[in-house]
Amino acid sequence: MALIKCPRCELNYMPDTEKYCTVCKREMRGEEEREDIELCSECGEHPVVPGEELCAFCLKEIHRQERAESDDEALAAEDVAGLDMASGMNEIAISIDQDIPSAEFKEIDRELSMDDEDEEEDELEEEDGEDEEDEEDV
Repeated sequence: MALIKCPRCELNYMPDTEKYCTVCKREMRGEEEREDIELCSECGEHPVVPGEELCAFCLKEIHRQERAESDDEALAAEDVAGLDMASGMNEIAISIDQDIPSAEFKEIDRELSMDDEDEEEDELEEEDGEDEEDEEDV
């Protein structure tokens, strides 16, 4: 059994027992030429969707994952938008006696009130100084 070139197309080899190669036989019967089937680059099992590199199953899976990710992002954005940053601050109750002993608290309060008095005196002095300058200009 030797191989010879097809007398019709002179491209393909065929057994010497046949008259024409399989490609020429298919053309003579009117069948369309089979294209090589490309397999999915992701799974390697199923044929690709025309115009794509992936099969229908892998495309569906990718779209499902993208929807799930976008849904997760949307939920996270809603959670952040729903939070009022200052709303929780009013609810915190501070126990002064436990955190700061009362003796220290009174001392701190006294020092802070002295600072307030000093600031008020400075403001009054500045206002008096401005009033005196206004009187001198007249």
